[in-house]
Amino acid sequence: MLFTTQTQDVISVTALNRMARNLLENGIPSLWVSGEISNLTLAASGHAYFSLKDAGAQVRCVMFRQRVRQLDFIPREGMQVELLGSVTLYEARGDYQIAVENMREAGLGRLYEAYEKLKKRLAAEGLFAEARKRPLPPHPRAIGIVTSPAAAALRDVVTTLARRMPNIPIILYPSPVQGNDAAQQIAHAIRSASKRHEVDVLIVSRGGGSIEDLWSFNEELVARAIAACPVPVVSGVGHETDFTICDFVADRRAPTPTAAAELVSPSRDAMLQQLERGKRGLERALARLIIDKGQRLDYLANRLSHPGERLARQQQELSRARIRLEALIKNQLRQDNRQLANASARLGRLRPAPEQAARTLQQLALRLARASEHMHTSRSMTLLRLETALSAMNPEAVLARGYAIVQNAQGKAIKSPSELGDGERVHLQLAEGEVDAKISLPHGTQTQLPF
Repeated sequence: MLFTTQTQDVISVTALNRMARNLLENGIPSLWVSGEISNLTLAASGHAYFSLKDAGAQVRCVMFRQRVRQLDFIPREGMQVELLGSVTLYEARGDYQIAVENMREAGLGRLYEAYEKLKKRLAAEGLFAEARKRPLPPHPRAIGIVTSPAAAALRDVVTTLARRMPNIPIILYPSPVQGNDAAQQIAHAIRSASKRHEVDVLIVSRGGGSIEDLWSFNEELVARAIAACPVPVVSGVGHETDFTICDFVADRRAPTPTAAAELVSPSRDAMLQQLERGKRGLERALARLIIDKGQRLDYLANRLSHPGERLARQQQELSRARIRLEALIKNQLRQDNRQLANASARLGRLRPAPEQAARTLQQLALRLARASEHMHTSRSMTLLRLETALSAMNPEAVLARGYAIVQNAQGKAIKSPSELGDGERVHLQLAEGEVDAKISLPHGTQTQLPF
């Protein structure tokens, strides 16, 4: 029993959900759960909301921003994961969910693995090659749509086409876009459009959904039907983040059905604006052409004149040319006369004068003779002074007066008796010869010691 006899037997929904939450959080400990991610939403706040499912069941999960940032991978739709979390209940909706604390990859999910295998195989066959992509017709005569008549995507496409180009016919090739046989119906609708040759471009579209909802557009028979279609195909399946095999095989991929309608249809407003711009451009070009031709006509009219007027103008030009020529000749003659006068004056100044040159030469000869005589007298007096000084300093003249030069055995001239010793042999140089002598000092005398 959950209630005692004192407890009220009627409680509010809030109280009930709180009790269920407490029972779940207290009764089931944190545990690891494995499954496949589905219906993944990465909110702008950073939180992740998704379902974890297996072949028999699914459960809602929430992983808050702080936990998501700690992951070393980005969760993706169809990924097989193992997560650690606690079971709780979101009281506002009464939904029980797992508050995820940690998550690790456990390999790709079954659907995602099949998607990747088919994608690789078709890419290897060249179905995704850019070389086989066909350009979209700029002005299609009719546009075909393969989708469900009840799909919201059909309303979006029709509304967009009616707004952009309402006069283009639209042909619907109805087909379910979700369910067990949806892929076969979609492929059949595409083949019907190919056989009937009613449209110039074909849109294959549906709204967004989970990977299971969009799986019909990942089937191989749909991909091969698109590849075999003789008209260009635009894929507008799901939202911008949804990618299907259909997107890779189609000639163009649009992020949404509305974008697919914009790709295949020209904009009437844009065409009208372009037409108006072309009209204004032609008007401006025509106006410029008329103005240019009028100016050209005026120019030619001004050039057209009577032959007599032309001869008169030529005579006037000839007269002016003659006057200019005469003026140039006179000016040149004046310049030549001035140059001739200047040359004559320079020649007169440079003409030699023999009388003046003779007088100048005579004066220079007199000056040279006086300078030579003066130099001779000066040099003679200098020579006499030097000769007198040399005679006074001549040692032989001193010897001639009775003096002698005393030298010791080493040839050194003796200046003082103190430099001689008793009995020392000396050499005497006299005025008329040389002689050796022996020093004899008085007894009892001694030369001064060289302290």
